[in-house]
Amino acid sequence: MKRESHFPVEEPASLLDFLFAHVSGQSRNNVKHLLSRGQVLVDNIPQRQFDLPLVPGQTVIILPQAKGASLPFPVLYEDRDLLVIHKPAGLLSVATDTQKSRTAYRLAAGYLRARDPNARLFVVHRLDRDTSGVLMFSKSEELRNALQENWNCLVKKRGYWAVAEGEDLPDSGTCRSPLTENRIHRVYSTKGGEGKEAVTRYTVLIRRGGYSLLNVELDTGRKNQIRVHLSELGHPVAGDDKYGAQTDPMGRLGLHAYDLTLTHPGSKSLLTFTAPPPDGFTRMFSRYFSSLS
Repeated sequence: MKRESHFPVEEPASLLDFLFAHVSGQSRNNVKHLLSRGQVLVDNIPQRQFDLPLVPGQTVIILPQAKGASLPFPVLYEDRDLLVIHKPAGLLSVATDTQKSRTAYRLAAGYLRARDPNARLFVVHRLDRDTSGVLMFSKSEELRNALQENWNCLVKKRGYWAVAEGEDLPDSGTCRSPLTENRIHRVYSTKGGEGKEAVTRYTVLIRRGGYSLLNVELDTGRKNQIRVHLSELGHPVAGDDKYGAQTDPMGRLGLHAYDLTLTHPGSKSLLTFTAPPPDGFTRMFSRYFSSLS
């Protein structure tokens, strides 16, 4: 399927049965994969529910899958509005003065333009270079603006797993402080009127071998805020020598964005994107992560 296809619904049917009847030249398993890959929209809303009831007057849209384009990271979700990837640690989200070409944005934009030279991609939010996990882009400037202008209202959850040095953190806590940045790009908490408020909530999931695995949720999205707050608690993120870590057990920063849940500003659908734990996390805390599967 090389281009977007539109199918009007003329009689009641379940979504999967409708696809079986209208998509030609593909096996039943391939048709099911259209749903699981997020390529099927009903009235412009992404759908993955096989038994979704359709009624006359609706329109089913099938998006093309990229051909001849590859990425060095998984695509977690794609529809006509959004592209969501699993960014690996060590890859910049966007260009800097010293690295302009090999970034998550440039690679993702090239992936889209391989099938549509006119495709556009817009940055919605960022992850630090050494943080892995869910990273979302918008395919239109209008949607990007709607997401950024209403970010705190639309985003319901930003969940991270953090590996912190030490085992003596309280079971849970909230860090709240204004953050500012100095001339050498180090972020820190400040007092008075300087900085922007940052709120970080954490819960200890498991303690093992001198480290604590934390579930961290953000009420704000400030630069480096998890790293700063945990460092100021005396329990820096493992591998984070910039903010005082003394150890590097995984050969990378111990921070992974595993969940992003938000309300789509157009369709009002609640969307949840998740990225599985990296190998280093599962090796260090196999008992916890095996319990999730």
